[in-house]
Order: sequence, then structure tokens, then C-alpha cells
Amino acid sequence: MSHGTYLKDLLAPLGVYRLEGTLNGGELECIGAALDGCQSKLERIQREMSLVTAEAEGLGAVGTLLARQPVTSDTAMRRAALAALLRVSGDSFTPAALSDNLTGCGLNVSVTEMDTAGEVEVKFPHMPGIPDGFEEMKKIIEDILPCHLLIHYVFWYITWHQLEEMFGSWNALEGAGFTWTQLERMGL
Repeated sequence: MSHGTYLKDLLAPLGVYRLEGTLNGGELECIGAALDGCQSKLERIQREMSLVTAEAEGLGAVGTLLARQPVTSDTAMRRAALAALLRVSGDSFTPAALSDNLTGCGLNVSVTEMDTAGEVEVKFPHMPGIPDGFEEMKKIIEDILPCHLLIHYVFWYITWHQLEEMFGSWNALEGAGFTWTQLERMGL
């Protein structure tokens, strides 16, 4: 419902005003149109103010508060990454908290403690191979993890056996026309 209609409906019960085809009705329509324009601007501002709903300048504004930017162009992943970076605090030293904080680099990242004290493994469980933008991700990860930890980055790749299971035969695999990089990055 437009604000012009709303204003007319608001005054109608009084029974004093003739609002259709009159100067009063036209004035209410003009005021309503101005309010409609304000409403759309306010809706955009409200959307961009919340990290949960921001799409453009809101994400950029939150990003300016941080030393590093998430390495992702996907809006939902960027929101999650910025939220994770904002959650980083001085008491985020458990493996679960560190894994949560590391989603701030823009991908699902997991941290596990190794048997040797002071060493951790960082894995990208949903991304085969070395992720695009890894050098920037590495900077974010090393900013978040405590500096006394030795970090071992672990990458995984699709195996020949997995390819055989997915395609059934080598002819089917070759017929699919994938590049080597596409095969390495093929999600399971």
C-alpha cells in the first residue's frame, strides 16, 4: 500500500474531507509519494546496517574496521567471514573457537592440535587443492592464530580411485572434457 493511500485511509473515518479528485487528495498523494521514496531509501539503509542482511556498502563498511578482508566474493560467505573476524577475541584459543574464527578468511577452515605441543594443522575440508587467494588467507590465519604456534597447512586432492568411482570408466572421464585443474578441484 502506498503512503498516499495510507494517508487517505487514515483521514477517511473523520468524514470531513473529500479526498478523491480534489486538491486535498492530490496533496496527500504527493506527500505519500515523497514518503514512498523515503521508505525505499530507509529499507536499503536498514538492510545495509545489519551484517546478516548487508549486500554492498554495509559489507564494505564492516570490512574497513578490520585489518584484513575475507578472500571471497560470495555475499553469504563474505557475511559469515566478516562475522567470524568480528568474533575474534583474546580468549579464542580452543581448537573449536580457532576454527570458528578462521572462517574469517572466507572458507571453511578447521584447526586441530597435533601431538607435538605448540603445533597445529590447518585444513580446508571443503576445498580440494590450494584455495584461490591462499596467500591472503594465510595472512589472515596467521593474524588470528596465536604467534607461538607452528602452523602446518594440509591440503587434500581428489584421488584416482575417487575419479574411477565418479566416472565409472576412463572413457567417461575423458569424455567429460575437464581440465586438470577442474579435476583437482572437483568436490566430492
